[in-house]
Amino acid sequence: MTAPNSPLTHSLADEMLKTAYDEALQGLGEGGIPIGAALFLRDGTLLGSGHNRRVQEDDASVHAETDAFRKAGRRRDYPECVMVTTLSPCWYCSGLVRQFNIGAFVIGESENFYGGHDWLKELGVEVILLNDPACTTLLGSFIGEHPELWHEDIGL
Repeated sequence: MTAPNSPLTHSLADEMLKTAYDEALQGLGEGGIPIGAALFLRDGTLLGSGHNRRVQEDDASVHAETDAFRKAGRRRDYPECVMVTTLSPCWYCSGLVRQFNIGAFVIGESENFYGGHDWLKELGVEVILLNDPACTTLLGSFIGEHPELWHEDIGL
């Protein structure tokens, strides 16, 4: 069990990432963009998980992080929470973490997209970048097969 505000271990971060990765696979299976996320307490308790559903719901605001955040419900302990995603967060999702003072952020990969995690780190958020090959391959393959959808999603 992890004590409040103690640094996350890489083994716990890897375990948490499995939930986000499963969400990414679910999104891909639904015809969406394979990005997943989950919100945990630092001890590994899952609060909510979700995936990018902007295609499925025709709603540009349903990113993986916002989906997981919404499913976790209202909280009073965001500094004790860990947002876990398969991909470096865009500025929209980085803003969510900043707005609610989420204490830690675990990222599967940043090769396919390098978002706002450096900014979050500068603001004092604990950031762990795992460079997970499965996350990189999953999204990289999707981008290669659906470049128009990917560019729509990231605003290019």
